[in-house]
Amino acid sequence: MSVDRVTLRPVAEDDLPIMERFLADRETAEPFQWFGWWDPHRWRRQWAEHGLLTDDAGQLMVVCDDERLGFVSWRKISFGRPSYYWNMGIGLLPEARGRGVGTEAQRQLVGYLFAHTVVARIEADTEVGNIAEQRALEKAGFTREGVLRSVVFRDGGWRDLVRYSILREDLHPSQ
Repeated sequence: MSVDRVTLRPVAEDDLPIMERFLADRETAEPFQWFGWWDPHRWRRQWAEHGLLTDDAGQLMVVCDDERLGFVSWRKISFGRPSYYWNMGIGLLPEARGRGVGTEAQRQLVGYLFAHTVVARIEADTEVGNIAEQRALEKAGFTREGVLRSVVFRDGGWRDLVRYSILREDLHPSQ
C-alpha cells in the first residue's frame, strides 16, 4: 500500500459495515478508540438521512485503490456567536496503521476543509499515550498546544488528551 494512492471520498452504503466495526468490534477500535458498545446502526441512520455530510459535521472514507482503510471525521465547534472551527479525527482499521496512511489522510482532510470552508483553525485531540497519532498529526503539520487533563472517560478511567491545531495561515502564510 502506497500512501501516495491514499484518497478520501464520500461514504457509500456498502462502506457502512467498515465504519460499524468501530462501534461493535473492540479489536478494531482498540487501544484508544474503544468506548464500549454503541448503537451499531447510528451511522446507517445518519447516512440514510444526509449521507454523513452536513454543514456541521462529516465523515469521509479513507481508501487506497479499492481497499477501504477507515474514515476521517470532523465536527463544528462554536466559539462565540459568529466564530467556529473544526475538530477532526480518524479511525483506521488495524491493518492500515503504522504505514503513513493516517498522516496522509489527515493532511488531505485539512486541505479539503480549508479549501471548502471559511474556518481559520482545525484541531485534533488524541490520548497522551497515543504516540503514533501524535507523530502523524505533527507530520501532517499540526502544532501541539497542550494537555487537557481528565477529559475523556474510557476503560474505567479518566484520560488526558493532547490537543493539536493547524491554522489556515500555517499552510498559506500569504492569505
